[in-house]
Amino acid sequence: MTRCLVTGATGYVGGRLIPELLMKGYEVRVLARSPEKLRDISWSDQVEIIAGDALDPVAVNAALKDIDVAYYLLHSLQQGPDLEASEVAMAKVFADAAAAQQIGKLIYLGGLAPVLREEAMSPHMRSRVHVGKTLRASGVSMIELRAAVIIGSGSASFEMLRYLTERLPAMITPRWVRTKTQPIAIRDVLRYLTESAALPASVSREFDIGGPDVMTYQDMMQIYAKVAGLRKRIILPINLLSPQLSSHWINLVTPVPRSIARPLVRSLRHPAVCTNDDIKQFIPDPPDGLLSFGNAVGRALTRIRDAKVTTRWSGATLDGAPSEPLPTDPSWSGGTLYNDVRVVESTATPEEMWHAVERIGGDNGWYAANFLWWVRGVFDKAIGGVGLRRGRRDPHTLLVGEPVDFWRVEERTYPTLLRLRAEMKMPGKAWLEFRVEPRPDGGSTLHQRAVFWPRGLAGHSYWWAVAPFHAFVFPPMCKRIVEQAQAFTEASGTIRQ
Repeated sequence: MTRCLVTGATGYVGGRLIPELLMKGYEVRVLARSPEKLRDISWSDQVEIIAGDALDPVAVNAALKDIDVAYYLLHSLQQGPDLEASEVAMAKVFADAAAAQQIGKLIYLGGLAPVLREEAMSPHMRSRVHVGKTLRASGVSMIELRAAVIIGSGSASFEMLRYLTERLPAMITPRWVRTKTQPIAIRDVLRYLTESAALPASVSREFDIGGPDVMTYQDMMQIYAKVAGLRKRIILPINLLSPQLSSHWINLVTPVPRSIARPLVRSLRHPAVCTNDDIKQFIPDPPDGLLSFGNAVGRALTRIRDAKVTTRWSGATLDGAPSEPLPTDPSWSGGTLYNDVRVVESTATPEEMWHAVERIGGDNGWYAANFLWWVRGVFDKAIGGVGLRRGRRDPHTLLVGEPVDFWRVEERTYPTLLRLRAEMKMPGKAWLEFRVEPRPDGGSTLHQRAVFWPRGLAGHSYWWAVAPFHAFVFPPMCKRIVEQAQAFTEASGTIRQ
């Protein structure tokens, strides 16, 4: 069995590559500086985890021992002025260890460098080039895949695009928004990475990889807006915004840290378009072709567009397509989801807690602030929404798909999960979810979570406009559901002393 080492396992690409390799039957080892970050990942018990720093020759040699294919997916974007030196030093340690351990192949995911003298490149792109040269100097057979912007939830470049487009209906931008680039979907990047492992050692060279579309960043913003259901953005490029000012601007408008935005922005000034498609001779396109930019964006937004809100309470997203967020992604990735979470423990049995949860809405009311719910229903009706008048079919039980006032039952798993999806008029999507967990003493814990996905600037404004009222709605709602459950338990004579 082919044994692979993956570096950067907690990073954007590495965390998505590992399950792909496992599905293909490869044996996977991981080098991680912070193994504890992988503890709760679904594949962590299927891989061998080596704790160690990539700058430690002893740890790297141990990680590369008996390895057939090694994936180099490390970067130091947040190193500031030390970026180039830090990345080259890390690559040198890895290259020396790869040669010493006589591994079969290196696979490196680099950047699609512009056709320029190295001195004219940005530090970030120049560093990517130097890392490739350093790894090739090891003498080990190596495939370097060079990509521009990778499209998928969690990619730093994609997240900048996402937040700028969603939050700014009109914007004054730097001239680099008219620079040509060739984005590629994370699905296709992972396919190239996994298929490269099976290529013969005689194939040792660089390959440019890109999607089917060549476009400007301005084009990408407009297509993103269209796919996300937003209005066409008003974009006015000017010459006054330097890379330094651009990174401050991105830091102000988006949650992407300036330390990451700055090196990326400096690279955006130059075109990033494939100069060859030789990769097709070795790894043909999939039967359905490479994903277009629009389809790649659609996949990245699927979790929200299809109302797939996580049922886990760790705040992690669903394990699914590689274009979706992962628990190891940075906190600023995945788009904005506003949450209001309440957790209350109770002596009530899980069954009685469920009974209290399932009777919410309709003539039973919403446990708290019924007047505010009524006002919201009147407002919704006035602007063409369904209002509160739909009520509910049965006062005691619910079925998936049926309405509850201006909500609809999206998921019901007796006696643990009830999720309602809002159908009221609003600039975004909202869910109200209740999860009941049993306690060892026979009691239960109620997790109540309200989630809102804002649509554009209006969505963010809406959330902050109604946020002050949440204090009168959600805390007492959770408290009174628990009180009702305890009353049911007392009435049945099963309360614990």
